[in-house]
Amino acid sequence: MEEDVKERIDLTRVPNHIAIIMDGNGRWAKEKGHDRLYGHYHGVESVRNILEGCADLNIRYLTLYAFSTENWERPKDEVEGLMELLVDTIRKEVETLNKNNIKLHVIGDIDTLPAFAKNELEEALAETSQNNKFNLILALSYSSRWELVNAVKNIALDVKQGNLQPEDISQDTLQGYLSTSEFPDPELMIRTSGEYRISNFLLYQLAYAELYFTSTRWPDFRKEHLYEAIIDFQNRRRRFGKTDEQLHNQLQESSMH
Repeated sequence: MEEDVKERIDLTRVPNHIAIIMDGNGRWAKEKGHDRLYGHYHGVESVRNILEGCADLNIRYLTLYAFSTENWERPKDEVEGLMELLVDTIRKEVETLNKNNIKLHVIGDIDTLPAFAKNELEEALAETSQNNKFNLILALSYSSRWELVNAVKNIALDVKQGNLQPEDISQDTLQGYLSTSEFPDPELMIRTSGEYRISNFLLYQLAYAELYFTSTRWPDFRKEHLYEAIIDFQNRRRRFGKTDEQLHNQLQESSMH
């Protein structure tokens, strides 16, 4: 089944960067009569599976919305359990990341993480820093509004110090101050578990991304679901504000060069 779906993918047109809102761990666990953390533990297996699926297709960037700034409002036991799971998972996976030449990145306000989690993350970032085949970006204690406010503050600081003139500020300037400045924007955003929201995730970066929503809960999400999302992406016309005629002419021109 999985291979059948994979064969329908045009390998010359896979997205370079996929972003995923991994939703539904808690509901999945409750449906099975367990506490929410049970769902988070099983969600880790989905991360491994999807990482493998992306690497197989030569997708270069995968961003996972692992923990939002709003998630700090969840019950204390769940937050503590999530932090321990995060540290435990990273500790176990660093060897695999290195073996597969995967570089780990983190975006978000990591100063708000508990010291033990922050230290483990920084070690993992250092240990994988020389890898260059694939980029795994974890959004931790992240929200897009936090990121944009942070960017504006830093721009204002540079203007105040005379390093930047207001009239020189452009889209490229703002992009350079975002926590994602070293990555291309995602072309495809997937959200699992049947919610149709972006939930404060990469609001600036998703401006022209294709959005794909599935009712599958994250712990059940596997390569075949990823492949279906990519096939759906490949069946869409990505116009970036242009008309179909402009796109057609552009394609013709590029094929002549």
